[in-house]
Amino acid sequence: MSSLGPAPFSRASTPDVEKQAADTESSANSSSGSIIDEKVSAPTPEANQIEPPQEVDLTLPPKSGRSSLTRWLDLIFFSYYRKTFTIIFLANLAVFIAIVARARGRPLASDVGSAASANLMVALLFRQENFVNMVYEIAVACPHSAPLWLRSRLAKVFHYGGAHSGAGTAAVVWYIMYTALVTMDYLDDRTPAGLANTITSYILVTMFCLILAGAYPRFRVLYHDYFEAMHRYSGWVALCTFWTHSIFAGFQYKAADQPLGLYLINTPNFWTLCISTSCTILSWGRLRRIDVYPEVLSSHAIRLHFKYRQMRPFYGLKISNRPLVEWHAFATIPDEDADGKPDGFSVLVSNAGDWTKSTIMNPPKKLWVRGAPLHGLLYTSLLFKRIVVVATGSGIGPTLSLFYANVTPRRIFWSTPAPDTTYGDNVIDAVKKADPKATIWDTRKLGRPDMVMETWKLVREYDAEAVFIISNPKMTRKVVFGMESRGVPAYGAIFDS
Repeated sequence: MSSLGPAPFSRASTPDVEKQAADTESSANSSSGSIIDEKVSAPTPEANQIEPPQEVDLTLPPKSGRSSLTRWLDLIFFSYYRKTFTIIFLANLAVFIAIVARARGRPLASDVGSAASANLMVALLFRQENFVNMVYEIAVACPHSAPLWLRSRLAKVFHYGGAHSGAGTAAVVWYIMYTALVTMDYLDDRTPAGLANTITSYILVTMFCLILAGAYPRFRVLYHDYFEAMHRYSGWVALCTFWTHSIFAGFQYKAADQPLGLYLINTPNFWTLCISTSCTILSWGRLRRIDVYPEVLSSHAIRLHFKYRQMRPFYGLKISNRPLVEWHAFATIPDEDADGKPDGFSVLVSNAGDWTKSTIMNPPKKLWVRGAPLHGLLYTSLLFKRIVVVATGSGIGPTLSLFYANVTPRRIFWSTPAPDTTYGDNVIDAVKKADPKATIWDTRKLGRPDMVMETWKLVREYDAEAVFIISNPKMTRKVVFGMESRGVPAYGAIFDS
């Protein structure tokens, strides 16, 4: 069969999987520095030369012995995103009940306000690029010598959005209670400062409720542009109002002879609000309009090259042509010049909506970028000794960074229509270089593959520890569930932004 069909499987004569995996790991960790420096900066030529065991059963086994309901609850409904959300929300609920019980139904407004601002700070930290990158670095620092059950759970770090939404929702609940308390305080003592504090509290509650309503999953999917606008502008209004509100609250609750500044710096609200504000400034303070060098691959795909900085593997970046309206996150691919030296980076864009179609039809010369480069799902592949990478269509784009890093031994399955004419020789060559036996499945010639079956075959042939899939939501859920229900750790985007 041609190179664009399923690649034949050749067996090794003297396989030694564990030894070679250990050699690869040792080489990948030989240099000093950050995790990505240690594991990416010095890839070995042998990184993908591990051969599979001689005898493997390629039959797709039945799903685990649990009932379909328990499988659905465990693997789909109670995702790590929802588990994280639930843990944070329940922890806040326990503190909420304890504070109310201790105060016999009417706690101090300042205590409740501190809890609200602390949760708001946590919510914003889990959307701040440097903090999220640190969380990834900590998780990926786990060595390959650790048991697979631990590494497979640490790889779920990309569900950190559950911490953002859990803390954000808890902050809204706390703040509703705070508003009720300051309203009662104002009714007990009607002062101008108390009135201003109460009014700004209601403005904040309104903004928080708009953010919460816009983030409802169904609304977010159907009206994503409106979700972005509600989240961004309501958040900015809330942040400005929070500062104003904190000053009025200081006037209302400080001692008569106490300076306002001294009162503020001695409250947790002041410091948590400083951190929350810094998160926003750090991101938007890096707003830049930079040159773009488009490479039109076909009527369906374009590759945008950027030369303003170098980019290491496993990072993504937000780009836009209307920075106050919409942003689009893409995985970056390190570029090289003709001599093999680093030469900026690129992103692969395919026709998947109005913005991407417009970008392909009218290649931009300049675009806006914001924030720091951000680690993503595929960075957690460094936790495993051997993996299978699955992609459909333009999902191959984000994986090119992983292939460039050339650290974790891998097998590749890519299903797409007309890969040569749609994405060009450079992309296909990068896939074949990363895995000389890669399966590049041309759906126009071969029809649609059984993705779960084909993925399972590669897992068994290669004795892979985990599967990573980059695809559309439906196929991602199908393959992840198909693997996890058979005991194979599998990871795919959760589409929570």
